Amino acid sequence: MIRSNWIVALLIYSIFFFWYTSFSGPLSQEEISLAIQRIEEGNLASKEDKENILKFMQEDDGGDFYMVNYLDFNENPPTLKHTGKGASAEDLMNYYMEYMYPEMFSRASHPVFFGAISANALDHIGAEETKKWDQVGIVRYRSIRDMLEISGNEVFNERHEYKVGALIKTIAVPVPSPLFFDLRIIILMLILILTLSLDLYRKK
Repeated sequence: MIRSNWIVALLIYSIFFFWYTSFSGPLSQEEISLAIQRIEEGNLASKEDKENILKFMQEDDGGDFYMVNYLDFNENPPTLKHTGKGASAEDLMNYYMEYMYPEMFSRASHPVFFGAISANALDHIGAEETKKWDQVGIVRYRSIRDMLEISGNEVFNERHEYKVGALIKTIAVPVPSPLFFDLRIIILMLILILTLSLDLYRKK
């Protein structure tokens, strides 16, 4: 007979798995066209970046991915309405992230790692302007569709101005989700260990 704790464990993991995993499939051509239109209307990307975003969306497999971000903060950020005079780059970025965090978490997307750079680039070839960075961050998105939903409204457009003001330069590079770093596997292993431990404890 299956113990009740295994049923509870299966139920908990199933809820997490179906929330954390995208089952919507790749972007449709209509979704891609609408996303490009929003980028153009909001002036959110250069021509070259727009072409890269288009290629990224066209190659969508519907799955999750990680965005690796390099950030170089502005020591003299502009004065903006909601952060006021004398605000630091961190203040501007925090105002931007006040919108981003709830939107990301509600779509099973989240930061994985943020860390301050301890030294300028130790190895760089043909990229003199990318020697200096202040911070690197990795963010997991459940799907490209989720990322587009987060960035596809007027609130994002308004908040994005604060991110731009907070930075001298930035690079965001998408990478496939590594299997060994998949939270679904980590959570599964933890639930199995805890449930098995509870079983062994009850048998004593």
